[in-house]
Amino acid sequence: MSVVAVPFFMGDPMPGFDVPDPYETLAPDLPSGEPQERMAVLYRHLADKVAAVSNPVIYAGDCVSTIGVLAGLQRKGIHPTLIFFDAHGDFNTWETTPSGFIGGMPLAMLTGRGEQTIVDGAGLTPLPDARVVLVDGRDLDPGEDEAIEQSGIGVTTVDELAHSLPPRGPLYVHVDGDVVDPSDMPAMNYPAPDGPSLHAVRMAMIHLATTGRVVAFSISSWNPELPGADIAAAAMLKLAEPFIATL
Repeated sequence: MSVVAVPFFMGDPMPGFDVPDPYETLAPDLPSGEPQERMAVLYRHLADKVAAVSNPVIYAGDCVSTIGVLAGLQRKGIHPTLIFFDAHGDFNTWETTPSGFIGGMPLAMLTGRGEQTIVDGAGLTPLPDARVVLVDGRDLDPGEDEAIEQSGIGVTTVDELAHSLPPRGPLYVHVDGDVVDPSDMPAMNYPAPDGPSLHAVRMAMIHLATTGRVVAFSISSWNPELPGADIAAAAMLKLAEPFIATL
């Protein structure tokens, strides 16, 4: 079985998580303390799971889970390009964040910037900027936008990606549901207007899946407690289906 549910948000359990059968739930005992300390343990366990299976599909509660997925791939000697679909940059550090929200930091963390507690705990060697592509990051914080522009990560749109691919090699695809326009993807904690349609993002998923180069796929989930959660669950399944079909 290679569909894994990680029903946590910032290291806290997230009930009501809807995952397609069959799947395995990752729910280790976590320490008390700061969120990053709990997530360091949680995503070490996720790295263990990813290292033990082929072509995993991960349903997670937040984008920080990408650190655990990447760490697990590295243990198997796989060093992919990360294709990161997100309406937000997730490229803040403690120096740039306006909110102090760790969920706005994973792309910075996994490229070796800022907070490294979770990176170290999961056993990840940070990715070079050249092996990261941010797709449709349209809602960026002041300072975060400059950091992305000055970095070496790739930046593209859903439409552009649907007609192109990174250079040769394995791909890890991660999708935060808020990359889709809120009219098609409700129940997001941080909705961002003027995004691509669900259909457009699904076409990009099919494009990527048919390359045969995707070694892992993950999604950052909807909020089960918000209105429209059932619609979001069905929409997320449409994005995951091209990868579940290859299991």
